[in-house]
Amino acid sequence: MACFFRRSVARQLAKVCEVSEDALIPLISAVPVSKKQVSADLRVSVSCLLQGGAAPDGDLHTKTQALANQIRRDSVVEDVVAGRGVIHFRLNKLILAQKLLGQLQSDPDGFGVKSELLQHLQGGRTLVEFSSPNIAKKFHAGHLRSTIIGNFIANLKKALGKEVIRVNYLGDWGMQFGLLGAGFERFGSQEKLKTQPLEHLFEVYVQVNREAECDESVHSAAAGFYRRLVQREDQAMALWTQFREITVLEYKRIYQRLGVDFDHYSGESLHDGQTQSVLEELTAKRLLKTSEKGTGVVDLSGTGDMSSYATLVRSDGTSLYLTRDVAAALDRKQRFGFDEMIYVTDKSQIAHFQQLFHILAAMGHQWAERCRHVAFGLVQGMSTRRGEVVFLEDVLEEARSRMINNMTQSRTSKVLEDPEQTAERIGISALIIQDFRGPLMSDYKFDWDKVLQAQGDTGVFLQYTHARLCSLLRTHASDTYSCCDVSPLTDSRSVSVLQHLLRYDEVLLQSANDLQPRHLVNFLMTLSHLVASAHRELPVKGSPAATAQARLCLFSSVRSVLASGMRILGITPVDKM
Repeated sequence: MACFFRRSVARQLAKVCEVSEDALIPLISAVPVSKKQVSADLRVSVSCLLQGGAAPDGDLHTKTQALANQIRRDSVVEDVVAGRGVIHFRLNKLILAQKLLGQLQSDPDGFGVKSELLQHLQGGRTLVEFSSPNIAKKFHAGHLRSTIIGNFIANLKKALGKEVIRVNYLGDWGMQFGLLGAGFERFGSQEKLKTQPLEHLFEVYVQVNREAECDESVHSAAAGFYRRLVQREDQAMALWTQFREITVLEYKRIYQRLGVDFDHYSGESLHDGQTQSVLEELTAKRLLKTSEKGTGVVDLSGTGDMSSYATLVRSDGTSLYLTRDVAAALDRKQRFGFDEMIYVTDKSQIAHFQQLFHILAAMGHQWAERCRHVAFGLVQGMSTRRGEVVFLEDVLEEARSRMINNMTQSRTSKVLEDPEQTAERIGISALIIQDFRGPLMSDYKFDWDKVLQAQGDTGVFLQYTHARLCSLLRTHASDTYSCCDVSPLTDSRSVSVLQHLLRYDEVLLQSANDLQPRHLVNFLMTLSHLVASAHRELPVKGSPAATAQARLCLFSSVRSVLASGMRILGITPVDKM
């Protein structure tokens, strides 16, 4: 409902600036809540107005004051104050409470996401490729970031009205499978594969790599097995299919714990057969050239001097990862007809995706401009009590066990029907918030003690705030409350919460523009701190009926926004802890 207030301000500005209301809407923003002073509710930069020639002549200070003096006050905009190049607007607090809480009660799921600010983002189809682990290996902890970041992006796009296709592009092809296949034929066990599939495959992979270091025949055997795969030889393919199926089954179990699902499990193997047509198209368009080493390359220099190029074919004629990625992109466009495609991988692959997008554009595919790579940094120091972490499941078990221990020792913990599940959800929340607090490109050092703190900007605090509000609402479940009388909500604590809620759609827009979850995390953390203060100072029990009802309405609305934001982040809210 922030759009109602922006529209009211835009209507006043339009009369003075002789600019359409719609053009002014994006320029009007909510003022962040300040602990030090009572702040205005909305503001507009006069510099932005000047770009449209909407302001009078003179220096910036004079223009700001002149504009502010011309703007009328009305029932919604109570005051207009000129600042340093900025005009501040103070809103009628009764109308602020009535409009915001009214919408949150009538359409909680639509709050923020249906804002005018976000209308241009609605519609269309987005394909998000994320997670993408390698088959025949346990889910490595390093893939956690891609999984939760990609899930956040997919959730956000869906919340904003996009049709979303979630793709898991498995690393299921290449010489590594020649090595694994040759190793399994030497010392693999079908019995162990049935009981401990990924552990056994990992053992085989480690052992064959160790032998390959001092035995050249292992490399020959690996090359031979991979050649059999490329030729689709029955026995080799049967073994490879077995590896793939048991791995995907194991991954799905881990994804279920994380609350993540996919629409399609794809992989390099599905596109290996399509690489020849890609190479033929590149050749026909005179893009594929032969280097001095005999490899097939595409010139990326832009000047034709081959100072920068991408290799797509080895000297022996076999394709590379990049070739298969080009084939995959073309296949997806044909199959899904996406409007945009987003890849989520670590920052070591930045150059790879620059090459991919360049090649697609050079082939004449304009939609390459709507392909995007979201890169992220590394996690350092992630370990369990048993030592360095290798597998994600160890991380999840560690998070759950530590949370159960913390909950057992806490005096405020409630008796729970399923403490294991609650501990798991809170532990995963803690992992996600720790990961999302800063810029995705940044590396960060993992610290279990900081991650699982109940105070501070942590996932535990976020879940605790939500659970505490749920408890309050359960306690007063017999009380009927509505937003008919919001007059008790003009105190500073209530107003601060309402002012902060005005920013929700702007935060969603910012998140959608740069695909960074930290904006939403910061918003939810500030909201949690504000409502915690309000909960301490604005009691429901013992207050007059009208005051109690208004406060319950406020707390219920905040709980709704917290839950909505948490779900976009990929967090399942808990109602008891």
